Amino acid sequence: MMKPAFFSKYEWWYHLAMMPVCFALGNYYLLGERYFVHLPTFLTASSLAFVLYWSSVVILTIVIRRTAGSAAEGQILEQMLKMLWKLAAATVLLMVFDIWIYSLVPVLDVGFSWSKIWPLALVGLLCDAFIGALLGLFYALQQWKNDQADDEKLARQSLEVEFDALKGQVNPHFLFNSLNTLSSLISADPAQAEDFVEDLARIYRYMLQGGRTELVPLQSELSFLEVYVRLLKVRYHDALVVQLPERCPADLMIPPLMLQILLDNAVQYNVLSPSRPLRVVITLTDDRAVTVTNNVQMRHRTLGATGTGLRGLSAKLMTFTPRKLRIEESSEAFSVTIPLLPDAAPAQVPM
Repeated sequence: MMKPAFFSKYEWWYHLAMMPVCFALGNYYLLGERYFVHLPTFLTASSLAFVLYWSSVVILTIVIRRTAGSAAEGQILEQMLKMLWKLAAATVLLMVFDIWIYSLVPVLDVGFSWSKIWPLALVGLLCDAFIGALLGLFYALQQWKNDQADDEKLARQSLEVEFDALKGQVNPHFLFNSLNTLSSLISADPAQAEDFVEDLARIYRYMLQGGRTELVPLQSELSFLEVYVRLLKVRYHDALVVQLPERCPADLMIPPLMLQILLDNAVQYNVLSPSRPLRVVITLTDDRAVTVTNNVQMRHRTLGATGTGLRGLSAKLMTFTPRKLRIEESSEAFSVTIPLLPDAAPAQVPM
């Protein structure tokens, strides 16, 4: 991807318009009429002014961008004041350097003296106050636009996760497999078939109600997962082993269906058999997080196959907390740690 230009189109036009004015006024102040009537003096002074002008512009632009670009929300005024102080210091130093360079060129015959520096520095400071404020607001506006674009991108990713979760609520494969299992149970074990129907109804009720809630108690999510695992066990029997935490604090929250998505990913991408059962362990950590770990026995050797889904879960979490999803992957185990959130007293999702 091509990097953006150092100067914007408007900055180029501004500097191209200002160069003749600055060259004429600055050199007339230092050299008098010699600048206009003596060709060697004119060419030398103009060339030197060109180099010094663009060197100063680059330095001052970097000062403005680094200061204005680092402004956090609610700190624009503070950063603007810092930027103006930095510009003032840089301008005085650059003026001293410019006069010193002029004094080194014999044909210009300019002596180094502070009496020549201060008037130029004063004019430079006034220009800095105007241009610095203008460009500072411009860069702050650009930063705000970039932040808005990032927020919109994050919102889109979050909506994609919610859409995927919604599709999972009526996953045709899960429903088809559940109905097949139910069909075989009706004749073989009517009592278990009745329990299966009750669990299936509880799962879909939770999915539909939880899908309308941003956060649910972790205990509700684990209770839902316990019922969900019972249905999976009817199909996979000893090929699937899921271990849930025995205790769960009541003040921890989680976006709904996150644990189910991770469990489904583990089932989808790994081989399940009684001789090689898939083991999924869900544990609570001391730093208010929940970890989902499974042994790795991939159907196809494609590590990171669920990367897109995990990025979506991460984007969903970022709408609630700065803490990030932590993923650890090896040839033997795959684990995802989800940071939990404090209780915000949402409506309970019944199971």
